[in-house]
Amino acid sequence: MSFFQSLAAALTPAGLLWTLLIIGVATFLHELAHFALARWQGVAVKSFSVGMGPVLLRRPWRGTEWRLSLLPIGGYVEIDGMAPEEGPGGTYRQPTRGYAVLPTWGKIAVLLAGPLMNLVLAVGLMTVNFSAQGVPQEPRTDRAQIVDVLPGTRAQDLGLRAGDVITAIDGRPLPRTYTRNGQTRPGWESLRDALARDGRRTFTVEREGATRQVTFDWQARVAGVQQRLGIQYGPEVIYRRLSVPAAFVTSLQTTAEAVPQILRAFGGLFTRFFSLDFSQDQNVSGPIGTAEVVSRAAALSPWALVQVAILLNLSLAFFNLIPIPGLDGGRILLTLVGALRGRPLTLAQEQAINVAGFAFVMLLMVFVVVRDVSRFF
Repeated sequence: MSFFQSLAAALTPAGLLWTLLIIGVATFLHELAHFALARWQGVAVKSFSVGMGPVLLRRPWRGTEWRLSLLPIGGYVEIDGMAPEEGPGGTYRQPTRGYAVLPTWGKIAVLLAGPLMNLVLAVGLMTVNFSAQGVPQEPRTDRAQIVDVLPGTRAQDLGLRAGDVITAIDGRPLPRTYTRNGQTRPGWESLRDALARDGRRTFTVEREGATRQVTFDWQARVAGVQQRLGIQYGPEVIYRRLSVPAAFVTSLQTTAEAVPQILRAFGGLFTRFFSLDFSQDQNVSGPIGTAEVVSRAAALSPWALVQVAILLNLSLAFFNLIPIPGLDGGRILLTLVGALRGRPLTLAQEQAINVAGFAFVMLLMVFVVVRDVSRFF
């Protein structure tokens, strides 16, 4: 397939809409938290924009201009006293009001509010997920659950879907365990052995409580090339629902356990960036990779979308706390440096640091997007 055909196959319209909605809600609440902490401390907020770029609609309300902007990729708040103010003769100077005169703890509270909101949202969604869907238990090894169906493959033509559970092959139930090359293997792996042989195959498939038979002729190799059915699969996962208090505690534990993994993922991204390594990394995705994951989740179940939203909010929270100028973590670092020095950085110093940080973040975004796009060539 061509690049555009591959891209169209990976990104569904529903997936794109869900991507915009999930990212839009996460960003809106992030900026709303900055807005709320500034207003709570008596600092004016000049504007609040949903979206970036050219402003489509604007309406003043309670001292803030609320905007709807063209590009649905985030948003921003313009807090009084955070940006340099214009002085005489068209020069700029350090601001002398609003955010600039807050105590150190007040500034940090405004900056921390956004990432903490994403963290709270992730914990809240996890609590709902664990209490409504449940937490995964010991998987069933005698049932193979399809995790993903690759576009344009034989599996898609046969009508197989993510979430389908294969319980039997050619009328024989999958065993709990079986032996391959003298080693004991879980029964769901026998699906691979069945596809290593030519002949007519019949899968017994369960979907939403109903059972159906999927029969097809199969050639394991064509012109010496190993054929692929086009499914990713694993053992069926059984879920156990929790009470809301237990789900909340489990959510906090899960978040704490996820922190090292997220930090390692970002560390791997920076290593690849500095070494210009464009090899694929399943731990960090750019906008296209995220839309592809959401497209697959949308085809699987609503709970899969919730899990993507949880991961996205956790990633946003911790990424924004990285001490890079231009991010919330970088601003917090500069605030702490000013407090330790007993005086803030000069306007020239702060602008130079922020420009360098912004340039770094933009280059990092370009790197991630290029790596995303390269997969389709």
